[in-house]
Amino acid sequence: MTEPAWLDATAQAELVRTGEVSAKELVEAAIARVEALNPQLDAVTWTRYDEARTEAAGEPTGPFAGVPMLLKDLGCSVAGEPLTFGLGPLRGFRWPVTSYLAEQFRTAGFVNLGRSNVPEMGTTVTTEAKSFAPARNPWNPEHSTGGSSGGAAAAVASGMVPIAHASDGGGSIRIPASECGLVGLKPTRGRVSKGPLGSEGWAGGSIDGVLTRTVRDAAAGLDAISAAMAGEPYYAPALPGPLAAEVGNDPGQLRIGFLDRAPGDYYLNDPECTAAVSTATKLFESLGHHVEPGGPTAMFDPEFGKHFVTVIAADTALFFREVEHLLGKPISADEVEPRNARYRQAGDSIDAPTYIAARAGIGMWARRMADWWTSYDVLVTPTLAAPPPRLGWFTEEGPDREGPRIASFSPYTAPYNMTGQPAISLPLHWTPDGLPVGVQLVAAYGREDLLVRLAAQLETAAPWADKRPRVHA
Repeated sequence: MTEPAWLDATAQAELVRTGEVSAKELVEAAIARVEALNPQLDAVTWTRYDEARTEAAGEPTGPFAGVPMLLKDLGCSVAGEPLTFGLGPLRGFRWPVTSYLAEQFRTAGFVNLGRSNVPEMGTTVTTEAKSFAPARNPWNPEHSTGGSSGGAAAAVASGMVPIAHASDGGGSIRIPASECGLVGLKPTRGRVSKGPLGSEGWAGGSIDGVLTRTVRDAAAGLDAISAAMAGEPYYAPALPGPLAAEVGNDPGQLRIGFLDRAPGDYYLNDPECTAAVSTATKLFESLGHHVEPGGPTAMFDPEFGKHFVTVIAADTALFFREVEHLLGKPISADEVEPRNARYRQAGDSIDAPTYIAARAGIGMWARRMADWWTSYDVLVTPTLAAPPPRLGWFTEEGPDREGPRIASFSPYTAPYNMTGQPAISLPLHWTPDGLPVGVQLVAAYGREDLLVRLAAQLETAAPWADKRPRVHA
């Protein structure tokens, strides 16, 4: 059979559709790759090989029939299967309900091989949970994969699977995409359902998607999971057609603004991230776009950060209450990481008016942000303020410094969770020592179609498909 390891999900699905390989052969080959690579990367925390083999033998249907993938160990529940959120007390617990998202992945024909590694409760930007081994970056296993979709990113980047479920509440699709050399598209708020158990996460900031190696997989993957469900708290504006059909379409001449550094001394400002934006702006200019410096003046407003932390703390406190109800027992502070214990304590102390004021403050700030897109089509930034750090960097100075280090490292992503806008990280730069550095493109609300057209244009102009990490299939 054709060796599928470095074919994207679209190409693997085509092999099954044409009969060149069977779904069972694709799944067996992916299982072999996970078994060979995971001991070096700890990208996968739980496997369901027997179930996957049975599903593949049943000749799945759909646009991705037979394509192997992984579900993130954070959300996307499947009835009767484990889901830990990276939290030790949830080990062994079997969830009672299948999410709409898991059903849509299955309907699209994907075959799930297991769960990918995450940080505890997804509240940090590196996948180094207390209760699990740290996920390791295939480009250099001493470095972070990013988070919270870090295990998913390591699995896709190393060639274990061509595509994996991911989610993004403050950058958790885009951050691991940047650190592992992948394409990471965060959809518009409301594009993907959190039902039936959830309505929204992090005040509407959290949303699900996929991590991929190609733009066409990012587009088609979102097509597969973006069915509108009744009773949603938000509905994203309808797209002109399937996103996959936008790949190769001319984006036209766009007006593009760029930021290559965050202001002040609070944020990191690595020259490799500045260089990544420079690479992107030169590409845009060569493609005929109008490029100039500038971005939304509200983007780095410190009040936004305060409101965002209030939302995270309140949601964390609620999550603990819900999990304790499911388990039928309390979770003590010493069973969780200090970061989440502090979030929980802070969330329990927030009164209703304070929480509502934070939501209102974010809403007013989001209007100020949106105004910038009345004059520009796309904003370009580094995805992160530095290349992938070494494992342990966020906590090496103790728990009191973890929060400031997270904030200093990732100033560019969370704002677009809270505005609800679509954003994509593309692998356009590598450091001299071979670590990937992503570039983020942000479009107006509901305009994934524009991002896909522009990202595909960049993929053609500066292809990355031939790059391989140190640890790969």
